[in-house]
Amino acid sequence: MKILQLDKNHPLIEEQLSAKGFNVDADFTSSYSRLLQIIAPYDGIIIRSRVPMDRNFIRQARNLKFIARVGAGLENIDLEAAAEFGVAVISSPEGNRDAVAEHVLGMLLVLTNRLFISAEEVKQGFWKREENRGDELAGKTFGIIGYGHMGKAVAKRLAGFSLKTVFHDILPDLADEFATQVSLKELMRTADIVSLHIPLTDQTHYLVDEDFVNGMAKEFYLINASRGKNVKTKALVHGLKNGKVRGAALDVLEFEKPSFENLGSENEDLEYLLQSNKVIVTPHIAGWTHQSKEKLAQVIVDKILAKFGS
Repeated sequence: MKILQLDKNHPLIEEQLSAKGFNVDADFTSSYSRLLQIIAPYDGIIIRSRVPMDRNFIRQARNLKFIARVGAGLENIDLEAAAEFGVAVISSPEGNRDAVAEHVLGMLLVLTNRLFISAEEVKQGFWKREENRGDELAGKTFGIIGYGHMGKAVAKRLAGFSLKTVFHDILPDLADEFATQVSLKELMRTADIVSLHIPLTDQTHYLVDEDFVNGMAKEFYLINASRGKNVKTKALVHGLKNGKVRGAALDVLEFEKPSFENLGSENEDLEYLLQSNKVIVTPHIAGWTHQSKEKLAQVIVDKILAKFGS
């Protein structure tokens, strides 16, 4: 079976698949149009995010049996076309769920205790105690939207805090020892903190918009470590300015690019997020640890071998 890797990943993918008799090639630089010319002989493709697996690409890959994405999100794969052409789609959310959950917990504590802003102020020679009083988690309700691998991992880590954890998911009967399943309406009525762990789909695009922010019963903190376009930036900024959103921790942005140079000056709302002392922004690194790089790759290899190893 011939496999083509289109993004750099942990070397164990090539090592282990080759040892099992797979012919693994790599092409990290060719353009989309060039790949269309060479893809036909391959049985499998391993990707991250560089090349979109759209209908045209899948159609051209005439021998394709699977697309494996080293990661969780599948928005760069046309799932309808894959199903139509009989192409299996494999992902590896199990590989970085621990890293994502730890990052979310870290952002939560930094945000509610003003750790980042107060540490920066000390470096600048300011010793502001009253202005940097923290906000304890005890007694609060933490609302998770999306209770898949990431959401469950977050809930598990919250078990040591004296708060209530609830979640909303489109699938029923997912409640466990760590969280209670509720309707979205109930979550919006009770939550003091909202954390997003959802894919980007037509249904979740701009899930957090003006109606969502205004519909929250309480002033709340927002955490987004899923996809940037799950949140409408303009609505978030308006909520931060009027106090409905007490603070935001964002690992992803609606306007995400490889570099932020000059980007802030091009967008007034993004500039506000980057300058606000109520906002933490990290460069899409939730789930991006030394350990998760290996675990993501191992999960992909294990799934490929389980399905096609014989």
